[in-house]
Amino acid sequence: MSHYIHDDKIKDLELMANKIRQSIIEMLVEAGSGHTAGSLGMADIFTALYFHVLNHDPKNPDWPERDRLILSNGHICPVRYAVMAHSGYFPVEELKTLRKFGSRLQGHPERNMLPGVETTSGPLGSGLGEAVGIAYGARMDGKKFKVYCAMSDAEHQSGNLWESVMFAGNNKLSNLIGIIDRNNIQISGMTEDVMPLEPLRAKYEAFNWHVLEVDGHNIEEFVDAAEEAKTIFEKPTVIIAHTIPGKGISEMEFDYKWHGIVPKPEDGERFLKELRKNVE
Repeated sequence: MSHYIHDDKIKDLELMANKIRQSIIEMLVEAGSGHTAGSLGMADIFTALYFHVLNHDPKNPDWPERDRLILSNGHICPVRYAVMAHSGYFPVEELKTLRKFGSRLQGHPERNMLPGVETTSGPLGSGLGEAVGIAYGARMDGKKFKVYCAMSDAEHQSGNLWESVMFAGNNKLSNLIGIIDRNNIQISGMTEDVMPLEPLRAKYEAFNWHVLEVDGHNIEEFVDAAEEAKTIFEKPTVIIAHTIPGKGISEMEFDYKWHGIVPKPEDGERFLKELRKNVE
């Protein structure tokens, strides 16, 4: 049993993650475009972040002492928008405006359009550099907040990401916590076929990071890792979260083709039925 989170709270978070997945399906069907597999795969982690781990205030999104969450792989923004709506940043009904012209919920997050979004993201490999800059600046200013950076596994094929890994390790940025969505897929296939990333853990350790590995669908495990990361004072931490792309929808799980396509309305009905059945 976890020392950091009560069993009842874990159950509540699991139910919320299911709601988040339902919202993701609904908004993607309505939009008719977007990224499905990764958004569903990170629902448990984003639910844990917004409803338990992060120090933040939806009613005061610019609170100076808030923890910062940088979403580097901006294409999975449906999961971020869904948890933000359900945690009170904006009305849940607004989720249906995803990718619509003039909407605050663009296909990649726009910092100036939606309070609570820290950075505009899209170019893969760039988010960790932004997070490193914020963490380094926070230390210079004597600020105590944490900087979290969610990344895809495939964006680790970008060279500039490794410059950021090296800089963070060299400067012992212990206020920085990376989270890797290790779902093993990218738009053209499996990561280990396209451009192998393994041994991923050893690479981060070689750059002087504290590395934790978790089941990305076990909320208790993730919360324990996030709490452990807060106790590491001599180096940055990365949590490698092993996830299933399309998690929660049986015919979508592990199928890389769902990376960048969305359910048709008739698929959506079937998928929502499956998600609702999961909590009966």
